[in-house]
Amino acid sequence: MDDVEDLQEAQEEFQAARGSLFGIAYRMLGSVSEAEDVLQDAWIRWQTYDRAKVENPRAFLATTVTRLAINVLQSARSRRETYVGPWLPEPVDTESDPALGAVNGEALEVAVLMLLEKLTPAERAAYVLREAFDYPYAQIAEVLGQSHANARQLVSRARKHLAAEKRSSIVAADHQRFLTAFVAAARAGDVGVLEEMFAEDVVSYSDGGGEVRASKFPVVGRQRVARYIHAFADRFWAGVVLEPLQVNGRPAMRLSRDGAVVAVVTVSVTPEGIDRVMWMMNPRKLAVLQA
Repeated sequence: MDDVEDLQEAQEEFQAARGSLFGIAYRMLGSVSEAEDVLQDAWIRWQTYDRAKVENPRAFLATTVTRLAINVLQSARSRRETYVGPWLPEPVDTESDPALGAVNGEALEVAVLMLLEKLTPAERAAYVLREAFDYPYAQIAEVLGQSHANARQLVSRARKHLAAEKRSSIVAADHQRFLTAFVAAARAGDVGVLEEMFAEDVVSYSDGGGEVRASKFPVVGRQRVARYIHAFADRFWAGVVLEPLQVNGRPAMRLSRDGAVVAVVTVSVTPEGIDRVMWMMNPRKLAVLQA
């Protein structure tokens, strides 16, 4: 096989695995741009590696992407600590890219990705590989360079962390109904309706990243969140065009003004009502969702 054919075969193998590789990197990093950078690095390594030594290209690439993502996570923690205001994952349109959630929607919802931020990089990697991609423990151990027992322990610890904070959610159809009603009440600035929809300990997160005007602290509590939304209703919703879409496997609303996306709003809904309102407003994160 000549060099051209060899490179073409390498590219075909990489492209065949690309969907799952992006799924791993994105779930670990919560960032489309960082996940794409990891895949680019993985491709460069795959190009230059002695591929004759690789028995299973997909496993090799998954290991490479996971380890690169762990490296990014370790450096990202310091960046997130200096991030202006609440940090929310970079949204992905899972309606136009259904493959992202095709294997398993686990660790894809915005609220879950926020919880994963509290895990160590190794715990996060182990959880994503096990819960989202159903990797056997032996393979997780190999990817992470851990013993089989340690791999199980990492997944167990991650599950316990999430179980302590993750709440039960409602079915998608009801989720859409809550989101539509919430947006209508928010546009109207109707405090009474908003309070009825909220769980008592609801939290509103606004991610502007210091790029646009947004609350630099989470707003907590049914009455406070309702009044907060009422306070900016007149100016925030002026001239806004709404478009429903599916973000991270859940219903969301894209807000555009003068043809440019200015925000994506999504909510987390439990049997007690809306417990999380997430306003994604950082222009850099919204770039992938421009209509």
